[in-house]
Amino acid sequence: MEGWQTQVVTASAAEVASACQLTVLLPTYNEELAIEPVLDEIVSALAGESIRYEILVVDDASTDATADLAERYAAECWQCPIRVIRCPENRGAGAARKVGIRNARGDVVVMLDADGTYPAESIPELLKYFPVYDQVNGARTSEQGTLPWLRVPAKWFIRKLACYLTGTKIPDLNTGLKAFKRDAMLPWLWVVPNGFSCVTTMTLAFLTNGYAVKYVPIPYRTRIGKSKFHPIRDTAAYLSTVLRMVLYFRPLKVFLPLSALAIGLGMLMSMFSFTFTGSMQESDIVVLTAGFMTCMLGLLAEVIVAHHRR
Repeated sequence: MEGWQTQVVTASAAEVASACQLTVLLPTYNEELAIEPVLDEIVSALAGESIRYEILVVDDASTDATADLAERYAAECWQCPIRVIRCPENRGAGAARKVGIRNARGDVVVMLDADGTYPAESIPELLKYFPVYDQVNGARTSEQGTLPWLRVPAKWFIRKLACYLTGTKIPDLNTGLKAFKRDAMLPWLWVVPNGFSCVTTMTLAFLTNGYAVKYVPIPYRTRIGKSKFHPIRDTAAYLSTVLRMVLYFRPLKVFLPLSALAIGLGMLMSMFSFTFTGSMQESDIVVLTAGFMTCMLGLLAEVIVAHHRR
């Protein structure tokens, strides 16, 4: 899985490999303070639901007791099957999620962070919108993360950019609480990065390929334990993910504005040159040519994307 082996540890109740309707996926890394309370909350939230479900914990090579605590909880839990997958190397949140999606038995996968920030009691609300929608996201109503003075404006700018590039209103681009049809997600795992911006990629993959996506307002809580957010590296990865996804699936949204800008600038420069020198200058021709070439590149990219979709 992802070029490396995983060790699967299951509770006795989870040894039956029959298909279930729902998999609750918990990617974890050094969450020993939060893992048991989060598991308790999930089990309580789904106690009254008449669906067959499992909980799948994917531990991304934690250096603390996260995996051990999850396995102990799985062995003692009688309400539902709980499986624990131990990854031998730390590859990132995206890699852990991809391992979990591929190993999930449920037709629908609900994914949330294992740090206590997302309320598990919101899961039944998300499930109400299936099978009409392909993906349902919990849109956070507040920001509780570290460095809010940096996160809030950066997220606002990148979210607005994503709204323009996808042509869709997106209230929360990188929410960690999302439910989706497993079969719909599997073909797009190749675009999901191993690191921080994986949930953003999952949202954009659905939005740019015509899937039905729904947003449900949810509260957001202060995390349990220490944040793993890196302000510069993760913000840069967040921005590059938006641009990369749109270039993958809607390249004209990027190339056409750049082309129009270059051609417009070239025309203004040419008019200025004619007015004061009576002829076009070499720089005018260079800018106009760059604009037309950018347009041609965009059209070529669009043709390649359309061919790939066939």
